[in-house]
Amino acid sequence: MESVLPVVITLLVLAVIMLVAASDRRARTLDRRLRQLDRKVDLLLAQAGVEQPEDARMAEIDQLLAQGRTIQAIKVHREATGSGLAEAKEAVERRMR
Repeated sequence: MESVLPVVITLLVLAVIMLVAASDRRARTLDRRLRQLDRKVDLLLAQAGVEQPEDARMAEIDQLLAQGRTIQAIKVHREATGSGLAEAKEAVERRMR
């Protein structure tokens, strides 16, 4: 009985690893698809001449950037948009130009 326990634990650990890997793969696929759809919607809005209203927090981000407070601007961007750290950093850097 004692020799079966390590085998069962090993099988359970492998099963959990496989489930996590499968869900991570699915999340990446959905994220990629969402980005594609977002780009398409942006193109359609541009083609139709429809402008998206800018979030009021973007003015706060511009103000923080003018004060040289880049990290705080990234934090505000993440709060306002729900974006990840890398995406917010890129967006704030684009606003600095």
